[in-house]
Amino acid sequence: MSDLIHDGLFASARRTPGAEALVYGAQRLDYAALAAAVEHAAGALLAAGVQRGERVAIYLEKRVENVAAMFGAAAIGAVFVPVNPQLKAAQVGYILADCNVRVLLTSPERLAQLGELAGSLPDLHTVYLTGEALPASTLPAQSWQEAQQPPAPGELARWRPIDADMAAILYTSGSTGKPKGVVLSHRNMVAGARSVASYLENNAQDRILSVLPLSFDYGLSQLTTAFLAGASVVLLNHLFAKDIVKAVADERITGLAAVPPLWIQLAALDWPRDCSLRYLTNSGGAMPVATVKALRAVLPAARLFLMYGLTEAFRSTYLPPSELERRPDSMGRAIPNAQVMVVRPDGTPCAPGEPGELVHRGALVSLGYWNDPAKTAERFRPAPGQDPALPLTEMAVWSGDTVRMDDEGYLYFIGRSDDMIKVSGYRVSPAEVEEVAHASGLVQEAVAFGVPHPVLGQAVVLLAVPLDAGLAPAELLKACQRQLPAWMVPAHIGFSSEALPRNPNGKFDRKLLQQAHSSLFE
Repeated sequence: MSDLIHDGLFASARRTPGAEALVYGAQRLDYAALAAAVEHAAGALLAAGVQRGERVAIYLEKRVENVAAMFGAAAIGAVFVPVNPQLKAAQVGYILADCNVRVLLTSPERLAQLGELAGSLPDLHTVYLTGEALPASTLPAQSWQEAQQPPAPGELARWRPIDADMAAILYTSGSTGKPKGVVLSHRNMVAGARSVASYLENNAQDRILSVLPLSFDYGLSQLTTAFLAGASVVLLNHLFAKDIVKAVADERITGLAAVPPLWIQLAALDWPRDCSLRYLTNSGGAMPVATVKALRAVLPAARLFLMYGLTEAFRSTYLPPSELERRPDSMGRAIPNAQVMVVRPDGTPCAPGEPGELVHRGALVSLGYWNDPAKTAERFRPAPGQDPALPLTEMAVWSGDTVRMDDEGYLYFIGRSDDMIKVSGYRVSPAEVEEVAHASGLVQEAVAFGVPHPVLGQAVVLLAVPLDAGLAPAELLKACQRQLPAWMVPAHIGFSSEALPRNPNGKFDRKLLQQAHSSLFE
């Protein structure tokens, strides 16, 4: 039985050492080689003095070193922090400081992008770099390749964590400020992998294409489910949707996960008639019904699973492919080993068809937000319907999403009850966009919000009152592009000569602005 996230990988290495485990470009590692790479990464981190529970950040694109470092950190009881490679220096610096990262693994190019930030992090004592040359830096850097070493006999057993220990911190944007670090235990991640692998029927013959960022829980789960089943993972840092079609054909891929904007692109491409895909999965937003129909037409042999999840509980629901014809707009029912409820504000259950908040309970509920008890208390609250005689209170995730449930228990997404913007599966904090606008020194007021978009799901709109009446929106757009990753950059910037509207509490009236701009991209 696999209790820790690296156990599945090591068990597969013992069971089928010669089976292909990980592919990255010309590199092809079988399970024996991948297990050795993980052990050597663990040895390098131990040699660097990493202690149990300390944070190890990986700021890289998808590659073998990335995977080995994450699982190697977990194997010694440390906590890995995968950082999205598309983030800019300010966002990366915030994450490294927020969770007191001790060791950073990155590339020379990305270290150069961080500039002086790397030297302003007092907790960071070791920087490992991929590649041959070590550039000049404000922090001494070491070669990751040269640091590789097997742990001493018995070392991994001595440092072995238990399933309740922290394994990872995944950063996700909040609606009212900086990103929040969702703390995941080994138990959370293994329970999630088992649940998803069971209904996808993952097996050792599967070949899974990894196209999503490993900093995204949905992307990371491609590794955990595959290694649990002894399947093979092909890492792809794609530029165009057609690159994915080619990789599926070249590598005989059987499983592919993506978010709605990418599925919209993929559904419009030509796929080979003998396509090897066995299943497709969608999460990170609702799939347009037209895209569901298009995918079923171009990939008729592949089973399509529509799913819903949130980083705080990994995955909550899935719609069996057999139900697609009857309810293509449904997000399904609870995944195995989870309970999903629809409740009123007082916690009482909603009647069928009555809108309410989605609440998730079970083994997948994470450990809360790193170093943020206030935000944790907002989202992690007692599970509804508990027997008052229980001496300890079970905590559940209150999603903030409004859904409804039909008479058969199938769920349908209605909308977010907070101000979060969801672009291409990424959650965007309005406050982060507004902060960059204000930091530019070009505006007096700024409000960011999301509006419907036919491809992105939602698009970021930024309205502002400029300090200079002659300022062009393009100038503010350039400032945003310099400071924000692509998915956070506003798709539309509008200027107003008057103060932006407020609600009775004196806050900007986002809902009013959203309604006024809801047809902007129609």
